[in-house]
Amino acid sequence: MNIKTKLREALTEKKETELISAFPGCGKSHFFRETKQDVLDSDSSTFDKSDFPANYIKHIKKNMGEVDIILISSHEEVRDALVDNDLDFTLIYPDKTLKDEYIGRYEERGNEESFVKLLKSKWDEWLTDVEEQKGCKHIKLKSNEFLSDVIKNNK
Repeated sequence: MNIKTKLREALTEKKETELISAFPGCGKSHFFRETKQDVLDSDSSTFDKSDFPANYIKHIKKNMGEVDIILISSHEEVRDALVDNDLDFTLIYPDKTLKDEYIGRYEERGNEESFVKLLKSKWDEWLTDVEEQKGCKHIKLKSNEFLSDVIKNNK
């Protein structure tokens, strides 16, 4: 194989993209800023809700093979769409007993009061939902543990 062929193959080679769905406050933004890996932070709030989650899944599929990791929403409709589309993903979320720690994280990072109140009221329900999610790998974070602690960050 000559050098031009090797170069062409290297340039067209697709990456093995890992899909990471993480609960709010797990450190997606920090991981995105600090990692050496090629990461796409796909904030679902920027997508048109009239075609959601189909447009979000299309965006994820389009970027698979282009980056090492795609950080994605942990909303139930997104998780279910990932399963329906046979997209393997890892779901990362806090242990249910860490409510006070996570509420503190939301307040410390300056989230809107309405967001904090919503998470306070839905904490048990939403964490039960993610714990029971089928069709994915689960990682439950312990106290003072973040996304960057459980994802290989050495590429």
